[in-house]
Amino acid sequence: MANGVPGPPPQTEKRELFARLIARGTSIAEACRIVGIHPDTGKHWRHGRTIVRPGGRRYHYPPVVTERKTEISPRYLSEEERATIADLRRAGRSMRSIASELGRDPSTISRELRRNRDIASGQYRPFTAQRLATARRARPGRGKLIRDPELRAFVAARLKKRWSPEQISRALRTAFADEPQRHLVPETIYQAVYRPELGGLHRETPMALRTGRQRRKRHRRPDVRRPGHLVRMTMIDQRPAEANDRSVPGHWEGDLIIGRAMRSAIGTIVDRSTRFTVLLHLPGRHDAETLRDALVAAFATIPPQLRRSLTWDQGSEMALHAEISQALGMPVFFCDKGSPWQRPSNENTNGLLRQYFPKGTDLHHSADELAVVAAELNERPRKTLDWANPADLFAAMVLQR
Repeated sequence: MANGVPGPPPQTEKRELFARLIARGTSIAEACRIVGIHPDTGKHWRHGRTIVRPGGRRYHYPPVVTERKTEISPRYLSEEERATIADLRRAGRSMRSIASELGRDPSTISRELRRNRDIASGQYRPFTAQRLATARRARPGRGKLIRDPELRAFVAARLKKRWSPEQISRALRTAFADEPQRHLVPETIYQAVYRPELGGLHRETPMALRTGRQRRKRHRRPDVRRPGHLVRMTMIDQRPAEANDRSVPGHWEGDLIIGRAMRSAIGTIVDRSTRFTVLLHLPGRHDAETLRDALVAAFATIPPQLRRSLTWDQGSEMALHAEISQALGMPVFFCDKGSPWQRPSNENTNGLLRQYFPKGTDLHHSADELAVVAAELNERPRKTLDWANPADLFAAMVLQR
């Protein structure tokens, strides 16, 4: 007000409507027509404007922000809630009344009105409050791994051994039991791997992850092998109940992982109870005869009490399943067609093995090389085993039998 003459009324509501229209992709000209303002005013609102009044006072009007809204946790106030707070406050409602309306704590409303007021006017403007809160929340800093060389070395060393971030996270609780500030959740390690500038890890480190990807991608592993035609199969629905609940060791799942152009393969068998893994050396070929001989040789080293059953898919490599069953004295069960999820332990293990044997590579490895990989895999702690490792559990089972 100057010389007792009131100035133009504030256009807060029009500005907020204009901001919503621009955020939806409406052009400046169309937004000006809908709101009822001059196009020049719309341009000033869209791009921001600074006005110098007589006496040297400067008034800055920030631009309308058109960035796409990001999803945040429900525990933070949303833009819609802030608009409701502004409306109810202008209507004279108390803080407790507003909190009850929104289902929030009164202290949340009090803190919001105190911290996110418009500095120039001293009033509460919902869109200004939203920008202030967003700017305050977006404050990335130096992560724990960058600040702590010892912690970074601990994580990097285990990534090189192909430990998963969850396994490393668990190990940190034991290694630094009295230093909770050095404990990391798995997501922190994933972010440090995929974004070295935040975590300080070398850029080649992502190759140590199971997928070997340089960036995150939805995990897909379709079964591309066509099931073969087998006769006199015993289906998985006839498998003993003790195998289904994993309470008794000695029930195994098996499959092949195939190399480049299907010219090489490695057989994998996994105990459902302990997750102990054995890799089958298949030199030259991976037909039914070769697999039969490899299975019989592998299970010959395992006590008969731990040879209760074997579950496989309907691949043609198991055409001699009757001979395998007779030689080992253990039944062979088959999954339904197109149902690899019925062998979950083996499917998971094959995914782990792809760290060592990537898809599209030659899988002609020696028996000694396969034994080294199996030993390293069996020594990893597993969350599903309450962080024990398969090697220790299986050894204990052998001694008990």
